Amino acid sequence: MARGPDGEDLPDAVLFACTQNAVRSPMASALLRHYLGRFLYVTSAGVRPGDLDPMAVEVMNEWGIDMHGHHPRSFEELDDSSFDLIVSLSPEAQHKAVELTRTMAADVEFWPTLDATAIEGSREQRLDAYRAVRDQLAARIKKRFMSQPPP
Repeated sequence: MARGPDGEDLPDAVLFACTQNAVRSPMASALLRHYLGRFLYVTSAGVRPGDLDPMAVEVMNEWGIDMHGHHPRSFEELDDSSFDLIVSLSPEAQHKAVELTRTMAADVEFWPTLDATAIEGSREQRLDAYRAVRDQLAARIKKRFMSQPPP
C-alpha cells in the first residue's frame, strides 16, 4: 500500500480499463496521474486498442493535462500485470477485468461511464459530452483516492 499526500492508503498500481483505450480510460489515468502520480503507478488499457480520440485530448488540454503521448493498447499489450486495483469503465472492460482476476490478485471496481463517442450533434454538443465524462471521472477519482481533493 502506498501513502498519499495526506496519509491516505493508496493502491501501489492502478489500471483503468475501457473498451478501446481511446477516451475514458486514458482520461481517467491522466487525471489520477495529474493528482497523485508521485504516489502510485497508474496506466490504462482497453479490451481492444482503438485510436486516441482528438476530442478527449482537447477537453483534457482545457485543464492543462496533456494526453498527446498516449498510445491506445489492449490488456494483452500491457508491460506489467501486477495491479492492486483495476477500475473498469465499460461493461466489456468489466468482463475482461473479472476474467483477469482469476489469475491475479487485484481488486476490481466498476464505474459505468458514458461513451462520449456515441453522442451525436454539433461539435460543441459532442465536446460537452466529453467534458461531462472528464468531470465525472475527476469527481469519482477525487472521492475514491483523495482525502483532501484539490479544488
